[in-house]
Order: sequence, then structure tokens, then C-alpha cells
Amino acid sequence: MTKENIHAVVSGLREELQALSDFIYDNPELGFEEKVSSKAHVDLLEKHGFEVEYPYLGFETAFRATYRGKKDGPTVAFLSEYDALPGVGHGCGHNMLGTTDTGAGIALSKLVDEIGGTVVVLGTPAEETSGVKVNMADGGTFDDIDVALCTHPSDGNYKSGTSMAMEALEFSFYGKTAHAAAAPFEGVNALDAVINMFNNINSLRQQIRPDARVHGVIKNGGEAANVIPDYTYAQFYVRAMDLPYLKELKEKVIRCAEAGALAAGCRVEYGNFENSYHNMITNDTLSEVYNRNAAAIGIDMSNDDRETMGSIDMGNVSQVVPAINPYFEITNGKKMSLHTVEFRECTKTEFGYQAMMNTIEVLVRTAYDVIDDEALLQKIKAEFAQIPVVTN
Repeated sequence: MTKENIHAVVSGLREELQALSDFIYDNPELGFEEKVSSKAHVDLLEKHGFEVEYPYLGFETAFRATYRGKKDGPTVAFLSEYDALPGVGHGCGHNMLGTTDTGAGIALSKLVDEIGGTVVVLGTPAEETSGVKVNMADGGTFDDIDVALCTHPSDGNYKSGTSMAMEALEFSFYGKTAHAAAAPFEGVNALDAVINMFNNINSLRQQIRPDARVHGVIKNGGEAANVIPDYTYAQFYVRAMDLPYLKELKEKVIRCAEAGALAAGCRVEYGNFENSYHNMITNDTLSEVYNRNAAAIGIDMSNDDRETMGSIDMGNVSQVVPAINPYFEITNGKKMSLHTVEFRECTKTEFGYQAMMNTIEVLVRTAYDVIDDEALLQKIKAEFAQIPVVTN
């Protein structure tokens, strides 16, 4: 089996893969609830000879599917997502994202008996909220994997780039109730404490880097206007382009909360309400191979990365294994936002289907090069070795 056969192998899977994408589109499920979606992926992978661990890592809708070639060689992982959004269903296109990466894994499995290597497809729930890729990165999933690839539908073809590191912080303020008119002096106002926190953070903004972000909401601000609130609760996302500055900024935000509580005479508790994400570190060597293979079939990847101001759980993966996360166009030249009904509908178009199949071919061609060229793999690993060690 040569690289020239890849197009035929991928094309032969189109009917099954298009059906998978459409099925998941028709059955949108929120993060950690993707029972139907994950099973659809697992069923197709098992049909094509993969050994599947499902559930995986204690998550009911996560899986690890493995196909071992008849010869030794590198292990390539493809990461599939399939969670939907409230209200707009697959407005981020995860029905097509997951299908693309599962499809690449299936297509590559048709080659590795001859060229060697192992194929792993990981089902990664809840990317939109508390992404399980974080747990996989922390739990040793990638210890035996040489490279990891994930692709995302978009309104253009964009190189794999960066993303922001993010801490998801929650703050609970505790005071004392009192009648707000008759005896307010007997109360300790937890709402004052959370408002103080917001004001402190707003004062802090002038001193934070322009590429950092702090944004939050009050989820509980009290129960009645005539009762001094004894409890309030707020959630914040704190983001930065690298982990050291994120850690510094996180501590400043915590001090804003502590100062707000102190001024109001309250007690504050804090922690994380979702997984925190590391920044995405694209392996440039691997990315160049992907971009070159895209160009070989007529896809222009000259655009910069799609977005740097968001946070993705693929960032955590990129800190433990060489990884890329490029984007592929499904909108047929139209610029539009993700997380919309309009973008969702693009996953049901002929242009979108063909883009999916083209991207699968690029992924498989890239994996073929990694398996076939030992010097290339060593170059990828040498670049990865230069990443600073992550410390929490």
C-alpha cells in the first residue's frame, strides 16, 4: 500500500462517514451526555477492526480505540469530539469534527498492516465545557503515543496555531442575613463582597497584559431585596497566552476576591468549576507536514491560525505529546461565526462533506509521512523536547 492509494481508501469510506456525521447532527447531545454519539463512533470503529475501551478513564462517553498494524512503528492518535451546544445543537460542527478524525483513524488502519505502526482514535467528550482531553493528558493516555492530531471545521482553512491558557475559577462569599430595612447593621452583606471583587478586577485591568482576559458573572446574588444576602457566588474565566503569566494573573484575581471579602466582612472560598486548559503549542514540524500534504491536494493553508483568544483542551494534549489542531473550511467562502445555526447547517452541505473527506485525506497522508520517515519523527520529537516542563 503506497501513499498514492490513500485517496482511494478515503473515498471508499465516504458513505459510512457522511452517515455518521448526519446521525450525530440529528442527535445532538451536551457534554458528558453523548451516549448515542459516542456509541455511533464506537460501533463504526469496531466494525473496522478496532479494539475499543469504552467507557474510558471513568468517563461514560469517552473511548479509546486501537488498531495495531502487523509491523512495529509509531503510534498516531486522532482525537474525536462529538458534544453539542445548548439551543443550537452542533453549532460548532462537532458532528463533522468527530467524523473527520474517526474517519482518518479508520482510513489509516487500512495502511498500517503494510507500513507498520498503531492507530489510536480517542473519543473526547465535553470539549465545550470541561474537556476530557485534560483528564487524558493528566492520566497518561498519551504516554505511548508519538503524535496527536485533531482538526476543526471552520469558515476557512487555517494553520494549527495557539490558544490561551485558562483557569475556570469559582468564588463563594459567605455573610449573615438581616432585615435590609429594619436592621441592616446586623447583617454581613455577601453581595457587597462579590461586587467589591468585580470592582477590584476592573481596577486591575489597566495593569494586565493586553493579550490576557478576565471575565465573569454573578450566578447567585441573593434571594430578596429586603434581605441582606448571606451568600453569593460568581464564576470567572482567567486567560493568558502562557502558563507562567496565567498563574500570576490567577493569584491577582484571587487577591481581588479576598480583598472584596475582607472589606465587606465576609468569608470567601474559591476553586475550579471546570477543567483548566493549557495553551496550545503547535508542533511546527508536524504542522508543516500537514500543510504540505494539504497543498498537494489543492488546499491552501497559508492563512494564520484561526483564533488565539479562545481556549481549547487540545492545549493540554500539546503539552504532553507533539500535536496539531488545524481548521478546515466548510462554509464555501462565507465568513461566519461558529456556535451559530448558520454554521451548523454548513455541516449538511455537499461543500462541507467534500471538505471533510479532503481533510481526512490530508490527515492520513500526514500520518503516513510520520510513520514512513523515521528522521521526520525524530525532528518532530526534538522540537517537542524544547517545550518547557509544565508546572501547576
